[in-house]
Amino acid sequence: MDTPPPNAQPNLGTRLGIGFMRLLARLPLPWVRALGRVLGHVLHALAGRRRRIALANWRACFPDQSEAECRAAVRRHFVFFAQAWLDRGWLWEGPEHLVKRRLMLKGDLAVFDGDKPTVMFAPHFVGLDAGGTALSAKVARRFCSVYAEQANPAIDRWIAEGRQRFGHPHIVNKWQGLRAIVSAVRDGFPLYLLPDMDHGERDAVFVPFFGVKAATVTSLPRLARLGKAQVVSVTTRMVPEGYEVTVHPPWEGYPTESVEEDTARMNRVLEGYIRTMPEQYYWVHKRFKTRPPGEPDFYQGV
Repeated sequence: MDTPPPNAQPNLGTRLGIGFMRLLARLPLPWVRALGRVLGHVLHALAGRRRRIALANWRACFPDQSEAECRAAVRRHFVFFAQAWLDRGWLWEGPEHLVKRRLMLKGDLAVFDGDKPTVMFAPHFVGLDAGGTALSAKVARRFCSVYAEQANPAIDRWIAEGRQRFGHPHIVNKWQGLRAIVSAVRDGFPLYLLPDMDHGERDAVFVPFFGVKAATVTSLPRLARLGKAQVVSVTTRMVPEGYEVTVHPPWEGYPTESVEEDTARMNRVLEGYIRTMPEQYYWVHKRFKTRPPGEPDFYQGV
């Protein structure tokens, strides 16, 4: 992938931010998580717009919960979000033995034996970077992911180097498009795919997500069909010792002839995973931003 020129000089704020993350890599994990807890409460108090977005999402997806329960859950989500962000310090800068000890990989690891084309459904739980790192660090196979460049060159370099720290993963820049991704899958690079965000109506269908119509990209069934690949879910759960990364068995009978039904199935599978750790899902994203024709703005007034 293209990286910023080595002589690009980051500003003082960027240098201090990256330096702070590198400092965190030296601290015991309970200290990092305690700091993340404080940061999460601060963000919850100050990031009013994101808090209201998360609350609107939560109310829609868990309508049976009281207002007090919804607000408490969103507050816990901000804590998990902040803790996962600070964890990137040790994830990308900590000693290799420490990183591997804190990443517990389990499940159906045999799906990666050989070179069978594979697309991994990796939902947006807060620990998704830990999931990708665990696979690259602990499985003897070269993985693939799609990378969107960051606006800040120094931050872009730090994130890119962190995500490529182990296993020499094959990186496809987002601008390279579908053909490059399909080619990588067919060449035997298991693809770490995150297809559960609202990216607008292009290449998307409206299917239910917790009972609410949501614009959902069709990349999972399309890539599985074009790459002649099996689909495997990978979920990442934050735990006190680090992260538990679970590789689930391959999906049976997938994809079918119906892209819409396959995409709806993806959302149903995702709902099941979310219910096991609801506060760790990425609720600050406008998941219902794109509405079917005639429906009002879901986040009006937020």
